[in-house]
Amino acid sequence: MGLWLDFLGIEVRYVDTPTYGRIRVAEAGRANKETILFQHGLNGHLEAYAKNLIALSEQFHVIAFDYVGHGLSDKKIDDYNPAVFAEQLRELMDVLKIGAAHLSGESLGGWVSGIFAAKYPQRVKRLMLNTAGGISVVSVKGKRDMANFMALNKANVDSVPNRGTVLARMQWLLHPNNHGMLVEELVDLRLKIYLAPDTRRVAPKINAVIQRHDDFLIPLESLRCETLFLWTKDNPIHDLEAAHAASAKVPGSLFYLMQGDAAHWPQYEAPAEFNEVAATFFSTGKLPSAARS
Repeated sequence: MGLWLDFLGIEVRYVDTPTYGRIRVAEAGRANKETILFQHGLNGHLEAYAKNLIALSEQFHVIAFDYVGHGLSDKKIDDYNPAVFAEQLRELMDVLKIGAAHLSGESLGGWVSGIFAAKYPQRVKRLMLNTAGGISVVSVKGKRDMANFMALNKANVDSVPNRGTVLARMQWLLHPNNHGMLVEELVDLRLKIYLAPDTRRVAPKINAVIQRHDDFLIPLESLRCETLFLWTKDNPIHDLEAAHAASAKVPGSLFYLMQGDAAHWPQYEAPAEFNEVAATFFSTGKLPSAARS
């Protein structure tokens, strides 16, 4: 299924924020009382949730958005780091008149969600950290993965991106068995975003945060909301050892290991499983019964 079909029924629009300019959002299920805000990874964009919004809009008001400097949102500021993105989230919620919401973020999105939840606990109902960044890298393999990730990003920052460098970067996200999911439409969309002059201008500033990863770690001990760590066996950098160590620092947190083939993008690689877990957790604070048995 292509992105056009995945997004049938989704409203895509722009929202003006005081500090960060125009933010692109994708939204569905406005009539539903509970809101989930989905947040993408570094160098990503809201299409990361193409396979989740419609399914979850049957029960929730769902919103995905592009971080400032990413996707088709404005690129008007000079500093890009998880703390800045957390303030963007606050402004976006203010503009959309959302007092409190559930948060689900993958990679950078989980990193930002965790920082936001610690700083603004009154605005977070439940928190899903989906293969999140911002936790300590504890294994030798994780450190090798980080070096590989930096090299893949460098190929799209220091030189003009091309289809080969973008495809390599996106293959890093997915389990090898899922590389066929990287259809031309998805790769070409990211390539077009990466080639935009404004993206090229801010990309070095955005990618500089990787080297400052440990300066912005999620204050895990400060999280007070119901928290779910959703992980995969093959997640790069922050592997299972890192995820279990992080989960142990959050009182009462839940842990779910994806059963389907997935690496860093489980919401896209195994959407039916992800959507079931998300719907159950955000509605009840529990895991699906099959996962508990």
